Amino acid sequence: MRTASMCFSILQVPRCRIPNLANVWRESFHSLSRNDGNSTSFKLIGPKTYGLERAHDKKWSRRPVSSNAGKNKTVQHSKPSNIGNEILDGTVPFNVNKKVTSQFQKIQYSDIQQKIAENKDLADLVTVIVFDIETTGLSREKERIIEIALQDLKGGENSTFQTLVNPQRHVSNSHIHHITTCKVNRPDVPRMEDLIPVLLQYVRSRQKPGGYVLWVAHNARCFDVPFLFKEFSRCSTEVPLDWLFVDTLPLAREMMKSKGLKVSGVSLQALRESYKIPLVGSAHRAMSDVKMLSLILQRLTFDLKLNLSGLLERSFRYDQP
Repeated sequence: MRTASMCFSILQVPRCRIPNLANVWRESFHSLSRNDGNSTSFKLIGPKTYGLERAHDKKWSRRPVSSNAGKNKTVQHSKPSNIGNEILDGTVPFNVNKKVTSQFQKIQYSDIQQKIAENKDLADLVTVIVFDIETTGLSREKERIIEIALQDLKGGENSTFQTLVNPQRHVSNSHIHHITTCKVNRPDVPRMEDLIPVLLQYVRSRQKPGGYVLWVAHNARCFDVPFLFKEFSRCSTEVPLDWLFVDTLPLAREMMKSKGLKVSGVSLQALRESYKIPLVGSAHRAMSDVKMLSLILQRLTFDLKLNLSGLLERSFRYDQP
């Protein structure tokens, strides 16, 4: 990945109506075709086709982002506001606020599931985004995200998003991802508080009107999603309630068991080797891992006979107890 400054321009997406169709889903999730050495297509097949066509590896078009950040500016670690704090007054203990917030989020998640269940054409409702992060370490409390990459499986113009992130600290594990301190601790690399508004705007540009975003990552529940939520929290920003998450690690274990294989070697690299998927780029770099997981997801859903609705049934919200 190039380490030049991150630049953006916001894609304007035409809005369209979503048909309110009811009852069951009949879509099939599986179709993989290879056209040549540089082109791979994913398709979610249903009443309408929804898929990824990565013929020219198109990325989000770019223009400079102005952060107005001075060299001595420090990251603010204020606690995020939450719905519970807005509903209850300041005299109510925090644990009660947290309980009310959790109950509200449960209701929101139930509403999401009901709306999805009532819609026949899931391709018009759900945006599937495969993502990956690289970090300065394993602890979400102490460490920071230093790279993030996304790929919208619908494909088309601007279907990928990738950037380094300035953690404003030393990177001690560069031997893993080869991202050094000098690559990220630079004024032209965005800090997380600068990146989050741009990330939110990019995701909204890919999101179906009135729809939901299904984020997919390997070990999402224990690593990528908690890290992402923690970074949003540090920046006092709420993660949108219409974001759902799927972890492909349990899917890999389920696939291994279904084939009578030992539940071992379910890392991203092990799955890539098992499925004989060629490595594109460097391992443990965010975009390389995203492209690899996109291919692995295709194979996993085929082996498990999972359609899009099956993935949604396995989705979760991290803030659910």
